[in-house]
Amino acid sequence: MDDHTHDPSVAPPLAGEPTGWNPHIGVWEHGTLRLAVLYGVRFFNAGEYHASHDCFEHEWYNYGSGTVESAFLHGMVQVAAGVYKHVDFEDDGGMRSLFSTALQYLAGVPADFYGVDLRTIRTTLQTAITDPTTLEGWQLTVDDETPVATPADRAYLESH
Repeated sequence: MDDHTHDPSVAPPLAGEPTGWNPHIGVWEHGTLRLAVLYGVRFFNAGEYHASHDCFEHEWYNYGSGTVESAFLHGMVQVAAGVYKHVDFEDDGGMRSLFSTALQYLAGVPADFYGVDLRTIRTTLQTAITDPTTLEGWQLTVDDETPVATPADRAYLESH
């Protein structure tokens, strides 16, 4: 656990014991990563892909290369950027490139990392590379829920 990524105020998972949660002491290994996940997923599900990208990217800078945290966050940056390319710019070539890279980053990350359903993300990315319509209405899941950003969530973006 790094002091700069420790935040004991971050709530426990809503379901299960995902990778990153330490049930023995009741804290996330990296509380700031969990916050980035929660906000990144909420903005993604609200269709605010650039904001989602920014949540993951800001936290990514806290980790050195070669860590599972860095790989996860870099992959999620690519996921948000790829959907942004597809939805906002109709650039499916760019989306495919970003998704291919995301799959490489996410390949070794546990399927339940910080509560995120990475199995579904990886499957959706693989399918969308050949069929971009798969992305229509796609929502990310954390702790078995699909939360959506509210106006109050903007404070997180503004503080980072």
